[in-house]
Amino acid sequence: MLIRKFDDCEEIIANDETRLRELLNPAHEKSPLKMQYSIAHAIVEPGKASIPHLIEGSSEVYFILHGRGLMHIEDETVLVYPGDTIYIPPGAVQYIENDGKTELAFLCLVSPPWTAERDKVAIP
Repeated sequence: MLIRKFDDCEEIIANDETRLRELLNPAHEKSPLKMQYSIAHAIVEPGKASIPHLIEGSSEVYFILHGRGLMHIEDETVLVYPGDTIYIPPGAVQYIENDGKTELAFLCLVSPPWTAERDKVAIP
């Protein structure tokens, strides 16, 4: 049985400039995990946004935990709230913007699992 405590997961600043904790990623575990996705917890501070980026060959799902923001995927922009689930197609340029007054926190599921090599900043 594997149980990972949130506070045991190191918080980093991700490539897209979100505060990120990788919760489970079979590509980065010491012992093999039989899962075809990775899951992370991300935070965007009020008035901030992640950098437009894409993940080559992986779809992504965001689940909004708290806060609110504007989700940008390609040419679409939609206001998102707690409880919303957002599908991001493989290779789609995307970013999320916190337009609220509190932290915007969400879970990120990536399939196949996230790797830094496939996470690319979108060049305007």
